[in-house]
Amino acid sequence: MVPTDPLLERLRPLVERHAELARHLAQNSTIADRGQFQALSQEWARLDPLVREQAALKRLLEEHEEAARLARSEPDRDLGLLAREEEIRLDQLIAACRLRLTELTTPRDPLEALNCFLEIRAATGGLEAALFAGSLFRMYSRYAERRGWTTDILSQHPGEQGGFKEIISRLAGPGAYAALRYEGGTHRVQRVPKTESQGRIHTSTATVAVLPEVPEGPERIEIPSQELRIDTFRASGAGGQHVNKTESAVRLTHLPTGLVVECQDERSQHKNRARALSLLTARLLALRQAEETERVHTQRRDMIGGGLRAEKIRTYNFPQNRVTDHRIGLSLYSLESLLEGDLDPLVTALRAAQAASTGGGGSSG
Repeated sequence: MVPTDPLLERLRPLVERHAELARHLAQNSTIADRGQFQALSQEWARLDPLVREQAALKRLLEEHEEAARLARSEPDRDLGLLAREEEIRLDQLIAACRLRLTELTTPRDPLEALNCFLEIRAATGGLEAALFAGSLFRMYSRYAERRGWTTDILSQHPGEQGGFKEIISRLAGPGAYAALRYEGGTHRVQRVPKTESQGRIHTSTATVAVLPEVPEGPERIEIPSQELRIDTFRASGAGGQHVNKTESAVRLTHLPTGLVVECQDERSQHKNRARALSLLTARLLALRQAEETERVHTQRRDMIGGGLRAEKIRTYNFPQNRVTDHRIGLSLYSLESLLEGDLDPLVTALRAAQAASTGGGGSSG
């Protein structure tokens, strides 16, 4: 017996409609009417993947309920542990299934299919903040690997003892922006730094900004050449002797707004300039969208805040192996796996919460 699940309840009318369509399509009168048969077939085909996922979720919830019951009541300790392991495995499968259902039931936002730029900066906490920024970049990189995306570093400024003061990357692949668009904000970590001799827990923060990469088309902003100042310099990142001998790195300054971007990852100055221009375009589009919605601050500034602890959207608590997203009140006790790139439970919950807040409609960002 599966407990009442809000998502299954919301899907019930669509499941019933799918069954009704199947009955109509089996009738001779429908088959004889070519136009009606084609229209109903198309509607049935659109609903079929959703109904299959709904059935899979229902089955997983039933299995999870049984595993949870065994974990609570099994007198044999070993069997109880096995049941608990099965419960955890099913939790992950359920989260992935909910994500697929959310994607199937959410109207497509034009931004959803885009690649994105990921900007991570150390904020409060000095050296430890830089190390935490490095941990966040590794987490997102691992998640990108799981999703089959490519990650290109556009610029980086390493911390004095590891991590990054700032790192900007481009994530390219199906659903990159859709999955990460709600990661923007101040992330807080609570842990004992490696440099702490007395074992005291320190609190540090890093800021994350996620911007869609704007493809060629009507939404893309054309930047007049007279509004740009272009500077070249020698790259300081990885790449062997080459980066120290040629001025391949590019810095672009948008004179009307004062926005500055740089790219030094590629050996080719031409490629670095193209990457930097794409990032600048994304930032300008974010600025335009913010102005159009009459926000006081730009979309990017709203996203990353000032890096203060009070502005946190999420806390990573190492002593308790806990990660808490404060926007939706969700705590998960799987910090280690999350930092290894297992972000789907959080991504699913955030997208579902956004869909619920908009009545199941598209995301506003």
